[in-house]
Amino acid sequence: MPQIRLHLTGTRPRSTTLFSALETAFEDDGLPLALVEIDEAAGTEEISVYAEEDDADAVEARIRAAAGADGPSLAISREALPDIDWVAKSLEGLKPVRAGGFVVHGAHDREELEPGEIAIEIEAGLAFGTGHHGTTAGCLETLARLVPKKKPANALDLGTGSAVLAIAIARLAPIPVLATDIDPVAVAVAAENVALNGVSAHVTTAAADGFDDPVFSDHGPFALIVANILAGPLIGLAPQMRRHLAPAGALVLSGILERQHDAVVEAYAAEGFRRVDTLRREGWVTIHLE
Repeated sequence: MPQIRLHLTGTRPRSTTLFSALETAFEDDGLPLALVEIDEAAGTEEISVYAEEDDADAVEARIRAAAGADGPSLAISREALPDIDWVAKSLEGLKPVRAGGFVVHGAHDREELEPGEIAIEIEAGLAFGTGHHGTTAGCLETLARLVPKKKPANALDLGTGSAVLAIAIARLAPIPVLATDIDPVAVAVAAENVALNGVSAHVTTAAADGFDDPVFSDHGPFALIVANILAGPLIGLAPQMRRHLAPAGALVLSGILERQHDAVVEAYAAEGFRRVDTLRREGWVTIHLE
């Protein structure tokens, strides 16, 4: 579906205050936002929010609502973006990412691998999760420490995206791994990446919208669950995570901003979880709970 860039200009400090309000308003939606300086001397900045074409009107209304009293007078422009696979295009210039002994790379960087590294090749596709985001790298580092120590019998990668984390688990231990996502496009990309990395015998991909899907009871309970999504959904899923985690199992959560850390930990503490460790990277946190 074509994307629309909704953008407006403002002057500091009001523009930065508005951008902070928009980050809060859209943090559970996963919509990309950008703040770009236009004129340093004048303090002029441009704010952009990227949305699907069908959602543009609703997103504009939410921008105005977040601006409060200034909302009705905001001059919000729209730019239709070309229908380009931006993930594929961006991967062309990305360098391999190294985290926890893993190296996540594209086909164009196969020759840059070093001896002893655990290579994960991710094809350019429509799914999120190339390893370049701080949350994915944080999960890789946590899994590299946790899996050899805990030796889980099976695992779940919830919200798998590109399947990079499911592949990482299968590379660390030859155990059954279920990789699910609500987006069928992501699942198709995940399946391709699983095959590309030679772990199809261990990783099962499936489209599943919520824990009510029978695929979870068919493959669970899980000794390890990793979920790199968003703080809001993770908080809401806490009771179901407890039901689907095996006794003495481990939980790895990410997609969480540093300021959201305590709220997530508290939600899981209410379900009987204890925090084992927190890894901080690039303003994001990865939390290990048991």
